[in-house]
Amino acid sequence: MMKPTTLADLSQLKKEKRKFATITAYDASFAHLFAEQGISVMLIGDSLGMTIQGFDSTLPVTIENISYHTRSVRTGASHAFLIADMPFMSYATPEQSFDNAAALMRSGANMVKIEGGDWLCDTVKRLTERAVPVCGHLGLTPQSVNVLGGYKVQGRDDSSAQKLFDDAIALEKAGMQLLVLECVPTALAQRITEALEIPVIGIGAGNMTDGQILVMHDALGITARPPKFAKDFLKETGNIRDAIRLYIEQVESGAYPDQAHSFN
Repeated sequence: MMKPTTLADLSQLKKEKRKFATITAYDASFAHLFAEQGISVMLIGDSLGMTIQGFDSTLPVTIENISYHTRSVRTGASHAFLIADMPFMSYATPEQSFDNAAALMRSGANMVKIEGGDWLCDTVKRLTERAVPVCGHLGLTPQSVNVLGGYKVQGRDDSSAQKLFDDAIALEKAGMQLLVLECVPTALAQRITEALEIPVIGIGAGNMTDGQILVMHDALGITARPPKFAKDFLKETGNIRDAIRLYIEQVESGAYPDQAHSFN
């Protein structure tokens, strides 16, 4: 019988300097296919607002939406480690986060993901105390697209880079057990990855992080206007299963993301 993937497994991979691949999943069929090819960590992302629901941002996504898709993914990948996004304004206060996080955990998530810096430290601490593991998300945080002024690379100047670094350290001290870094320069992602004891997963953050994640639609060439960091693995292989295996192989070897899919 297959052994469930745990946070301890991911921490061990970091200690052994072995990179791992993760991907977004939204339904049982794809979750099962991904698990069969060797993906053991999946994110039920609020990216479903754009990829599944057809909106132009993640903001309309609700806890009910994420809960529904988490249950579906859990059905298809019973042994995978599932991270579920807390959508826009579902964790504006620590108290608000409790019921919403509980709904996602009851739907089959192993961990919840929240976007933002050190202002979330109290939320992270209090969720962790209540047996809810937390994944942070720094850099380009899509729920803040209206504040950021668009989908832009973050941390390119010294002050903003230092702010991201300080936020990562503070969140880890508060109890964060995993971190996603999105759209930051490779050198900054490497600095943060080496400073933290917890695993760091990159997306558009170069190949020096502990793991990588892609939106499945980007990895399979479905997205109409894919971001710079995305690679169409299906185009290279011709079928979905081989595409996912190639993605895993290139992440584990460090071949993906290369310079063309990273930011300086």
